[in-house]
Amino acid sequence: MMMSSKSKVKHFYLYFLAVALLTACQRNKKVDVSNINLQVHIERFDDDFDKLRTPPIHPKAQLLYNRYASFYVDFMERILQAGAVTDTAASYGNLRRVFAGKPYNDLKQEVDLVFPNLEKQEAELTDAFKHIKYYYPQKQLPKVYAYVSGFQAQTSIGNDYFAVGLDLFLGAGNKFYPALINTFPHYISRRFTPDNITPRVVEGIAREDMFREREKDKSLLAKMVYEGKIMYFMDQVLPDAPDTLKIGYTGKQLEWCQHFEKNVWGYFLEENLLYETDYQKIQKYLNEAPFTPGLGENNESAPKLAIWTGWQIVRTYMQNHTNVTLQQLMNMNDAQQLLNESGYHPK
Repeated sequence: MMMSSKSKVKHFYLYFLAVALLTACQRNKKVDVSNINLQVHIERFDDDFDKLRTPPIHPKAQLLYNRYASFYVDFMERILQAGAVTDTAASYGNLRRVFAGKPYNDLKQEVDLVFPNLEKQEAELTDAFKHIKYYYPQKQLPKVYAYVSGFQAQTSIGNDYFAVGLDLFLGAGNKFYPALINTFPHYISRRFTPDNITPRVVEGIAREDMFREREKDKSLLAKMVYEGKIMYFMDQVLPDAPDTLKIGYTGKQLEWCQHFEKNVWGYFLEENLLYETDYQKIQKYLNEAPFTPGLGENNESAPKLAIWTGWQIVRTYMQNHTNVTLQQLMNMNDAQQLLNESGYHPK
């Protein structure tokens, strides 16, 4: 299914590029956030934590707890797994072993080399957070911390913080990642770049804080529309970010989706997948993967096709309902109604 020669793909490339640029301009009309008084400062927990390597540990650990509170506890107990912070004998002993080891020191050195500062990310997050405030003025935005996770977590979110594991944003070709291929295959680690920090923070806040998926939404259509709303939210909050960065596609994968949009939608309809609730049957259209099995030739199909299609449904709905606000969209829970009223019929 969906066979196309490479020459045909190239033939259509300029057309789809022009359409993409036109629709992006129409979709991402920038709002003025210049009057919003907000400045993001990413606190370098990784640097403050590193100071524990020199004794005495206890007073420095207490200062670290006073400054970072719940994140310090989460980091020690869940990410580093150094033991309960109340058991100082065990946790401090584990800390000494961490600091004495070559793996930690090599990794911290690499993080410092790639991220001597986070000024670029702070500027990007400041703009993104201003956009969130523009649409949601009452939203209390989290403090942002940077840490070294030991390749355990790319991001972490708590009651009042959002933390970024810098060691999983070192660059696609970083020397550490080939050894982690079983945990992070290349189709995942190629997105471990500094440019991904801001989109992943925004996506994490959207998914885990502002708009949690409802447990009762089991059908593929419900999940498609939910995912589409998250992606559309990112459109509005990150108006300058390319679609590839928001969804995690390569340029070729995005071209493939644009080229075969009608075919993909037809496939979902023909296979009666929209109302399927068996997650085992629909997960391959939602999960991370190098491609979507059963679609395309020579494994050239894009992954996460349900997410991408849901995104296009929501975009089409908003294009046809210019009076609907972002807040109203995000509050809509009837996926069938949104689909019906979207007028989504890819050609």
